[in-house]
Amino acid sequence: MKKGIHIILCLLLFAQVGIGQEKALSEKMAITAMDSLYKDARFTNEERGPQWTYDMGVVLEGMVEVWRNTGDKTYFEYIQGWMDQFVDDNGHIRNYRPEEYNIDHIKNGRSLLFLYKVTGKQKYLKASENVYKQLLTHPRTKEGGFWHKKIYPYQMWLDGLYMAQPFYTEYADLMGIDSIYDDVVNQFTYMENHARDEKTGLLYHGWDESRNERWANPETGLSKHFWARGMGWYAMALVDVLDYFPMEHPGREKLVQILHRTLTAVAKYQDPKTSVWYDIVDLGTREGNYVEASASSMFVYAMAKAARKGYVPKKDFQKHIDKGYAGLVKQFITSGGPDRVNINHVVTVSGLGGSKNYRDGSFEYYMSEPVKPNDPKGVGPFILAASEVEFDKTTRDRPVNITLDNYYNDEYKKAPDGQMKPYHYLWDGQDNNGFFLLGRIFEQYGGKLHTLREAPTKEKLANSGVYIIVDPDTEKETASPNYMNETDANEIADWVRAGGVLFLLANDAGNCELAQFNTLSRKFGITFNEDNRNMVKGNNYGMGAINIPPNTGIFQKTKKIYIKEISTIEAINPARPVVRDQDDVIIATAKFGKGIVFAIGDPWLYNEYVDGRKLPAEYQNFDAANELVEWLIKKAK
Repeated sequence: MKKGIHIILCLLLFAQVGIGQEKALSEKMAITAMDSLYKDARFTNEERGPQWTYDMGVVLEGMVEVWRNTGDKTYFEYIQGWMDQFVDDNGHIRNYRPEEYNIDHIKNGRSLLFLYKVTGKQKYLKASENVYKQLLTHPRTKEGGFWHKKIYPYQMWLDGLYMAQPFYTEYADLMGIDSIYDDVVNQFTYMENHARDEKTGLLYHGWDESRNERWANPETGLSKHFWARGMGWYAMALVDVLDYFPMEHPGREKLVQILHRTLTAVAKYQDPKTSVWYDIVDLGTREGNYVEASASSMFVYAMAKAARKGYVPKKDFQKHIDKGYAGLVKQFITSGGPDRVNINHVVTVSGLGGSKNYRDGSFEYYMSEPVKPNDPKGVGPFILAASEVEFDKTTRDRPVNITLDNYYNDEYKKAPDGQMKPYHYLWDGQDNNGFFLLGRIFEQYGGKLHTLREAPTKEKLANSGVYIIVDPDTEKETASPNYMNETDANEIADWVRAGGVLFLLANDAGNCELAQFNTLSRKFGITFNEDNRNMVKGNNYGMGAINIPPNTGIFQKTKKIYIKEISTIEAINPARPVVRDQDDVIIATAKFGKGIVFAIGDPWLYNEYVDGRKLPAEYQNFDAANELVEWLIKKAK
């Protein structure tokens, strides 16, 4: 079924945007956004500066995913370029007015956190702290729900959960503020308790605690209709919050249950003819109603991410995801020129109340709002939806467990919350030294990420398909390093012999413990030489260039990589050289029993040399990472 849907998607794509174009739809939409959005005076007036607006934050989150999917620095620079127009070196945010107590103003804080995590620049952390401070004094309902805006007192709208809660949760995770998590759970619970309709499972757009608004039901305080984009914001908020919500927190399961209820209700109202959703979700047959692009994109994104992450059963939602994405492409996407697409039928805005042109929440009101192509509130969610659907590059029925060592490589540094925390070549590291992008690539090919923080044994590795050891510590890096020893090496070798895939990444002799590490590698005919090759000076990248020969059996597209400060390899039976440079072995593999070993004398695939921000385009480290991961996954039993 899934294969058939993918064929249909390809045919629809060719019909809409032309055959032979290589870029993914998410990237084409991103290029359109860079070309066409934020060009008017609200954003180009140099004296006043650009407007701090939430819909830019939605588009920028889409750009984050495209950058991570492509390793093309263009998208990162677009994100940073916009945020740098707002944020000065002291973390002051131009045109951000916290005293307005507008929950929408919180949204762009996620872009600030992203930039801080990638670059380490303090100005972004300071700016995100300023955004966080708004929430400390933001007005609340009597039970504790954030008001939507100061000018909309006592009101909670579905939109507001997306504008604040993902940032709030991610900031809590970064800064170690555990008290926030209960508050986050409460915000979603309050909204669902007040807005969810028991009969349909859908949520009304807004709730007025005071019952004073003309749009509010005098008994319940609820608005009149189920607005699709409002529910879309709410669903996206839930899947994004779960990214940073602690696994062990008792409220996590409550959030997952709210998400499941919400998506189950939404799925029931997917239009059987178009496979997308109407602007007023439950009134598809009412004259004047129309299928709407932004909400449909949000629902596809939320379902696809929730299914991939295991928050909802994939078997229950995959058909809705496949049909929904096919519907998005067919109903809303048209060609915008070479490597560009447009998204059509996006409602520009819908709200409740207001001092001018009062919005009464009636069906007629929602239908009166203008619809146009390429509104940011449709562009951003479509990029996210397309990126999520494009994410899965595997046809495997079961994930492969990818286990990263954090025992032999066991470095710590002070985190923003003041605590000493593990870092350096770890899955969650988004800075130059992390393996965040490598982990993401593993996930794309069907990997499930794990970390082993103790000495490995065959039993501890039993469920792992791939085990990665990178850059074992010296005393320079860790006061009491955990050195490789004969016992550990035998345990790992037994695991490989039984079918495990071992991925060894060393380093040059000055930055890595090699003598003891070779206790392990020599069992497979591999010795990391205690030398220092490719000692690159400054930005003379040519000193780190390695050409990839044909017929490696691993790299097909990759012709040239960059790798600096490495140890070379001696390879004897059962190992064989895969990549040589002059007389030196750079990469080797070894078949060992039912398993296999891949070895290289450098950590190599950490973010700095995969994400495209630093290396010239001629170096294909990002492509190499994808090809190597695909090979490793295929070798895993």
